[in-house]
Amino acid sequence: MFLCVNSIRKNLLFHVSSKYLFFNDNPVKRSALFSIFIQPTTYSTISQCQVETVTDESIGDQSPSLNVLRNWGCSENDISQLLLRRPTLYNAEAEPLQSKLSILTALGLSSEDLVKIIHCRPRFLSSRLDHSFEDRIQYFTELFGSKDILRKAVTRNPSLLLYNLTDSIKPVIQLYEDMGLSKKDLITMLLSRPTLIPRTSFGDEKLEYIRKSGVRKDSKMYKFVVTLIGISRLETIRRKVANFEKFGLSDDEVWGLFGRCPYLLTLSVDKIQRNMTFILGMMRLPASVVLKHPALLLINLEAVIKPRVLLAGKLKEMGLSPQMRGNALFTALRMRENRFLNVYVTCHPKEVADELMEFYNNVKGIKRLAVTSKINIRLGFPF
Repeated sequence: MFLCVNSIRKNLLFHVSSKYLFFNDNPVKRSALFSIFIQPTTYSTISQCQVETVTDESIGDQSPSLNVLRNWGCSENDISQLLLRRPTLYNAEAEPLQSKLSILTALGLSSEDLVKIIHCRPRFLSSRLDHSFEDRIQYFTELFGSKDILRKAVTRNPSLLLYNLTDSIKPVIQLYEDMGLSKKDLITMLLSRPTLIPRTSFGDEKLEYIRKSGVRKDSKMYKFVVTLIGISRLETIRRKVANFEKFGLSDDEVWGLFGRCPYLLTLSVDKIQRNMTFILGMMRLPASVVLKHPALLLINLEAVIKPRVLLAGKLKEMGLSPQMRGNALFTALRMRENRFLNVYVTCHPKEVADELMEFYNNVKGIKRLAVTSKINIRLGFPF
């Protein structure tokens, strides 16, 4: 059976229909065993990358659910974005939808917040929100200290209104409090790490990792180390540590590095490999340099490190100053683009500056080998 896309209803809802296959009732009268009837189709000229501006006529007024959204305060543009992300809202039952919107109103959420929520969790309005709702809101209000912060947290992670209060939320919060995180630290991490509640787990091995990092409980880095290790899978942590050890770093050095820069735990193995390979192969620096300058692993290789290092070689070849040597190179790699160009390119006479700028733009435009053919394999949660 061949599938084709039928005309887009109201420029919003996509209906998939088939090219139907009909068998002959009387195969004796016709030589063919069956005949094919092809239903005429039309195709949208709107690109998937484009967002169509939807008017009252394109949405229509016959949908009760859309009228509920309008009465709640959603503009036509808000409704169009909601439907593009969750088309089934068009046929949603009005009464349950009104009840859920009333709950969101009690939290101080606006139509703009609702658009963000549906973009993050398309099925949010299809979930049950009234289960232990009052207890949940009271608990989070006491935890966050104000409904304004709670509103920000819900906008970033709408599932806070869906998690089981007794079995999921309270045990995880208590676990982090027992680990030494203050209420202020918990609020910060809940806002920055939306997956904190569903993915947190601790065991003897993870507790040993925290100890190896050497971060004290009164350190500003402690909350980042604890939460990132808590939400990461053990096999992922082992693989990332082994990746650093391949370049000659010891286990203690790796965990000391994670303690000083916990964000390295969120970087992929591929990024670490590419940056380390360039540092050792092209920059001719020892692997231990990242222990003192962990920013070398955080900075984008193709857009920043590689073009600036090559420009440093060009400046040396032309005998120009200032040059990027020693600590000046590490400082140059951390500069913003405008400042970097002012210090090392546009400070020279126009002809020289133009030559340097042309060289810099050319090397900056070089893309990774076969990057366009790379197949991204989703392995689930990134860390």
